[in-house]
Amino acid sequence: MIVRTLSELENTDRDVRADTWKSRRLLLADDKMGFSMHDTVLYAGTETTMEYKNHLEAVYCIEGRATIEDCATGEVHDLTPGVMYALDQHDRHVLRVIEDFRVVCAFNPPCTGAETHDEDGAYPLLTAD
Repeated sequence: MIVRTLSELENTDRDVRADTWKSRRLLLADDKMGFSMHDTVLYAGTETTMEYKNHLEAVYCIEGRATIEDCATGEVHDLTPGVMYALDQHDRHVLRVIEDFRVVCAFNPPCTGAETHDEDGAYPLLTAD
């Protein structure tokens, strides 16, 4: 059984930060669960373009407010607590954060924790081995 708290992840290699967000990696590939789970906060007033070419991602909003734009269609959705979105087609998208936006994300295949966004906003496909 794996039991973790956010506070024990603070200031460890599972506490990853970038200019527009911070992400606490609750589960990673080396946990052998078949997916990774992240508690992520995106900062108010920021805009982040992403396209996970190597991963599928499901995101559940628990705090804050943002919009997500599908770059292929231009369609924009409001994101508030209780809303889930899934990037089931490796969708290129833009997140525009209105209020600090806290989400729980699941990635398949699981992230190792060493990934950083590339110039396209994607994570490389890394393995825990």
